[in-house]
Amino acid sequence: MFTEKFNSEERGQVGIGTLIVFIALVLVAAIAAGVLINTAGFLQSQAEQTGQESTAQTANNVQVVSVNGTATTGDPGSVDTMSAKFQLAPGSEPIDLDAGTLEVFVEGSVVSEITVSAGILDDGETVDVALSGVTVNAGDDMTIIYTTPDGSQTETTVTAPEPITTDGDIRL
Repeated sequence: MFTEKFNSEERGQVGIGTLIVFIALVLVAAIAAGVLINTAGFLQSQAEQTGQESTAQTANNVQVVSVNGTATTGDPGSVDTMSAKFQLAPGSEPIDLDAGTLEVFVEGSVVSEITVSAGILDDGETVDVALSGVTVNAGDDMTIIYTTPDGSQTETTVTAPEPITTDGDIRL
């Protein structure tokens, strides 16, 4: 009965057609899997790079420990020849201070963008950076903003004493 409806030649042709369709489906699935694997690898490497950059921006930072200057009494008195002492923030990697930018504002106005020439700041070290060309009068607010090479910023505001009653070294 089976042999009466289909001859063996027709059954072979149906089998070859099915095999060709199956191979085509396997090839399409393999190509799709390759594309997905490449995309996943690219996204993983991009995510790792973004994570490293974000960590550097938030973790690598400096702190201003103190600001010192020379005071001259008078009316109202002023503080000049200043320096700021920097150290690494906890958990920071060493930072090349020369590669960052240092800006000083007095009473909200830009006074100076200072070139730092202090080198690499390592853990446990402090570095004095001269704030050349900066003078504050008694009671003035001075803001120091240091931006690391990674883009992280430290902002410190100090106020000159009012009145300035002594000549010589003074801590702001």
